[in-house]
Amino acid sequence: MTPTQRPCQYQLPQRLLRAREAVMSYFRPVLSRHGLSEQQWRVLRLLAEHGDMEAGDIAQRAGIHPPSLSGILIRMERDGLVYRNRAQNDNRRLIVSSSQRAMTLTQSIIPLSNDCYRRIEAHFSPAKLQALLALLDELENLPAPS
Repeated sequence: MTPTQRPCQYQLPQRLLRAREAVMSYFRPVLSRHGLSEQQWRVLRLLAEHGDMEAGDIAQRAGIHPPSLSGILIRMERDGLVYRNRAQNDNRRLIVSSSQRAMTLTQSIIPLSNDCYRRIEAHFSPAKLQALLALLDELENLPAPS
């Protein structure tokens, strides 16, 4: 192996994916019990935090590709979780709102989600978690490749 080559276990994308899977193993059972996918939960959390949002903003903040979000929102509307409406002043903008059912569901899941975070902190430590989050913020803000 040359000095510039690294074994697969040291490659950043794969390590980040494995870390994500380890974290999500805490949350998936909670979401599954409530009939939600990870993506649906991200949408509901954002709407709970910000109120009505444009679909494009949801896609960007939730890390969901816009074409995928479109299908997710259609299913969420069918299931009575969200409303989708065109903006009155610009028909190109899609505004997404939580239903009362979604707000109630979100309020019941938030304490369970917080418990998942506490369990992760218990294994990882609050200080390490804060350091990791700071490093991830830096990583997210890398300049675009030229």
